[in-house]
Amino acid sequence: MAEWNFDGLTGPTHHYAGLSPGNVASERHRGQVASPRAAALQGLGKMRRLMELGVPQAVLPPHERPHLPSLRALGLCGTDAEVLARAAQGDGHLLRLVSSASAMWTANAATVAPSSDTLDGRVHLLPANLSAMFHRSLEAPLTTRVLRRVFADEARYCVHEPLPPGSHFADEGAANHTRLVTEQGTVHVFGWGRRAWGTTPGAGPQRYPARQTEEASLAAARLLALPEALVLPWQQAARGIDAGGFHTDVLAVGHRRWLLLHELAFEAPDALLTELRQRLGAELEVVWAAESALPVAEAVAAYPFNSQLVSGGDGTRHLIAPSESQQAPRAAAYLQRLVDEGVVAAIHYLDLNASMNNGGGPACLRLRVELSDAESAALGADVTLTPARLAQLEAWVERHYRERLSLADLADPLLLEETRSALDALTGLLGLGSLYDFQR
Repeated sequence: MAEWNFDGLTGPTHHYAGLSPGNVASERHRGQVASPRAAALQGLGKMRRLMELGVPQAVLPPHERPHLPSLRALGLCGTDAEVLARAAQGDGHLLRLVSSASAMWTANAATVAPSSDTLDGRVHLLPANLSAMFHRSLEAPLTTRVLRRVFADEARYCVHEPLPPGSHFADEGAANHTRLVTEQGTVHVFGWGRRAWGTTPGAGPQRYPARQTEEASLAAARLLALPEALVLPWQQAARGIDAGGFHTDVLAVGHRRWLLLHELAFEAPDALLTELRQRLGAELEVVWAAESALPVAEAVAAYPFNSQLVSGGDGTRHLIAPSESQQAPRAAAYLQRLVDEGVVAAIHYLDLNASMNNGGGPACLRLRVELSDAESAALGADVTLTPARLAQLEAWVERHYRERLSLADLADPLLLEETRSALDALTGLLGLGSLYDFQR
């Protein structure tokens, strides 16, 4: 089995609209001028580094934005240009919502269970409904369509329908899911922030919304065909959410038998670690960050836990971290412990500032999928990355993406034409066929 990383390509409408309450970076950079080209190239640069380390890498396409079908479903009529102009009226918030490039963060695309864990021996993928945020809830239909083209062999894969929409079963995908494995056992930790009915233990977050429900996590575990013995739902810490840890991957990251954990990632962390050690044994390695040593505010600002902890092709472990973590003294000191204690061979600090400004670090940009050699050979489309394919994608970005994009530019009908032209070329490059609404 090998852990594949399916990274999302940043879309041509990447902008800073501050659409996500609780995402501190997104709110802080609201209104700034963005560079879609730089954002996409930074993401591709991260993919290149993973490939150089021998980590299997694939890519998923951006979504069609601005999404005119959503505007028309809300009663805006006329030509495409007229619909855009009407959506831009007033404060333009509606147009910004349907123009979000947030599908680039594929950690929210789905939750995945490998065939080695499931009851029927297939890889299961549950696309996230992302119903906590309107602009993200628009992603679920196309994400499902994409995953069914990539994981098309139903004998090996099962791509489910997303959970029903609405607040009761709000599902944020793999950003709230961690799989840990030792010789003794396997545990799937499902983080959740609130209960849809009944009483959520404790006071709950007071400043920012808890997005994932316990009910959604339990439903996800059932649909993923996981035996109950492998499932461990655990509540996110309310203080962590209020500090900006809206997903568990903002304050925790796990890979096989290693877990990097901030004190405010989960409620009752001591009890969580006791339970994990009972299930996984002494082989489990936890690198703990106390609030006194790494304040949660710095952890949220620098994103050291939103790094990618990976195993390279030669078996060595590496950490892909944002450059912001290197510049924050206590975050950098925590990550240096990983080298000093032999958890990783090296830390690779990368410039992902364009994504970080919207609240997404290295781990947000990828969906982890554990695959056997036979399963990876059965992938549909041409999304597996090679050096040649990567060079093609970089040239595609240079050809189609704008260097600068302001919020006012979202109403430009030429941007819609440019985006559609780019996506039309991309579906041909990746062998995805007629994928988007404007192509169908």
